[in-house]
Amino acid sequence: MKVLLIVTAAAETATGLALAGVPLLVISLLLGGSLDSPAALVLARMTGAALVSLGVACWLARNDTQSRAARGLVAALLFYNAAIDALLVYASMGLSLSGVGLWPGVVLHAAMAVWCIACLRTGRVNP
Repeated sequence: MKVLLIVTAAAETATGLALAGVPLLVISLLLGGSLDSPAALVLARMTGAALVSLGVACWLARNDTQSRAARGLVAALLFYNAAIDALLVYASMGLSLSGVGLWPGVVLHAAMAVWCIACLRTGRVNP
């Protein structure tokens, strides 16, 4: 679980900083689209801030993997990764969006969801 939290902290913080700083580039790479309104730009930056917050929470929990709070965080990460997968697949198949990072993002979030399940099932610190 510790390694999962460290990897998630790094990945989500980096993604969040990129989304907050250069949202047009991130959206273009991920979805092959653009942000067509100021409201969409603000929402993308808010999402970036939320991802940084998630990264901070994972980083702070990395040394407390046996607590209920850490298990709750991993359960929330499972929901998050599954939801992101569903949204990215819908973006591709339902909305015909495609960026170079879309399917790698799907694979990454699916792998992270499986890792979350493994951590929750085994209860071990490092599966």
